[in-house]
Amino acid sequence: MAAPPNFEGGQSTYRPPRFNGQYYGWWKIRTHDFIMAEDSELWDVICDGPYIPTKALTELPFSMPKTRKEYTDADRKAVEKYFCAKKILVCRIGPDKYNKISSCDTAKEIWEALQTAHEGTTQVKKSKIDMLTTEYELFKMKDDESIQDMHTRFTSIINELHSLGEIIPRNKLVRKILSILPNSWESKVNAITEARDLQELTIDELVGNLKTYEMKRKIDNARREPKKEKNLILKAESNDSSEEDNDIAYLTKIFQKMIKRNGGILRRGNSSKPKNYNLYHKFGKSGHFIKDFPFLKQEYSKYNPEKVDKRNPVPDKDFKRKRSADNVVK
Repeated sequence: MAAPPNFEGGQSTYRPPRFNGQYYGWWKIRTHDFIMAEDSELWDVICDGPYIPTKALTELPFSMPKTRKEYTDADRKAVEKYFCAKKILVCRIGPDKYNKISSCDTAKEIWEALQTAHEGTTQVKKSKIDMLTTEYELFKMKDDESIQDMHTRFTSIINELHSLGEIIPRNKLVRKILSILPNSWESKVNAITEARDLQELTIDELVGNLKTYEMKRKIDNARREPKKEKNLILKAESNDSSEEDNDIAYLTKIFQKMIKRNGGILRRGNSSKPKNYNLYHKFGKSGHFIKDFPFLKQEYSKYNPEKVDKRNPVPDKDFKRKRSADNVVK
């Protein structure tokens, strides 16, 4: 039986709660308590029906209703109670639901019409009880759920069953709560079972005990978290250093392969030349340098003019002028 969220009306002790078509179980219990606090005879009028003043006939073996002029003071008080009970129900029903009870003449008919509309007939009522009973039996506390949230969901199911006339004994409810706790609460459940009498333990006492234990668990977990974070940092640093070592080893391995492939490298201070350093690239033999082969030099300069210009910064025109001057002198 859920209560309406953020309700404003109906909280006064001098007026009954207002019914807007929702949360009938909540409204039903509050209205019953209000009427019983005002006058218990009003509730008798709703359950038993109105009192109709009658008079006995001497000529006939039955009685007939009195006229208003024939009412006694006791009759008038009984009729006032009837209209007072009807007023409480009618004046606290919204316009949407008033159409369903506008044809009802008595407070009993109004109450039964609302009950049938929201709780259903006897068959529908039994079906609702079966559905809620199954939900009650399969009820479990979630791993990330607090005791307060679990208790709220559990109480909602119990109140719905209670509004339909299905009442579960208190000791069964206590045992049910202990059985739905997660496995991490096993030590606490065993301690409560051994230390307390479950026949005398109330639900409020049990929930209060569980809330206290829950607070202690949160404090202990908060103390352990810094240690866990420190261990995680150390583990991450060790992983980073191991990854760096692996990278260095991998690069070293690649570098060694390159050295082997190129036949080694020259060290500083070592003037020794690699093998076959003096071989000319065209002949593949030692001692064949381009300076000893002028025709090859010309061929080289023909196909590589840029390199030749870099080696001979003096232009070729100067050499031609010199040769022409020598010829004239001769």
